[in-house]
Amino acid sequence: MTNTISLVRHRVADFDAWRKVYDGFAPIQAEHGVHGHQVLRSVENPNDVIVIHTFDSRDAASAFFALPELKEAMSKAGVKADSVEISYFDEVESGTLVGV
Repeated sequence: MTNTISLVRHRVADFDAWRKVYDGFAPIQAEHGVHGHQVLRSVENPNDVIVIHTFDSRDAASAFFALPELKEAMSKAGVKADSVEISYFDEVESGTLVGV
């Protein structure tokens, strides 16, 4: 089975405030199909954030991003709505390079 990876890039008003809301949303993420995540923060602009989520399918990912409570949490967290970009990818391979 191939996982679907979502890549969400957006700007936030304040990273620390955003992170508190994001961390508090974890139970809803798990309930709606998020199996893993990664948060990336720009070196040049600490309020430029990329969030990567892993889902079982594109349908699960799409359903998650359509949740009204997600849109509400993003607004509460200070996400600049006009900056949100969501892309979906099929996972082809993942791993760790050891001793190369």
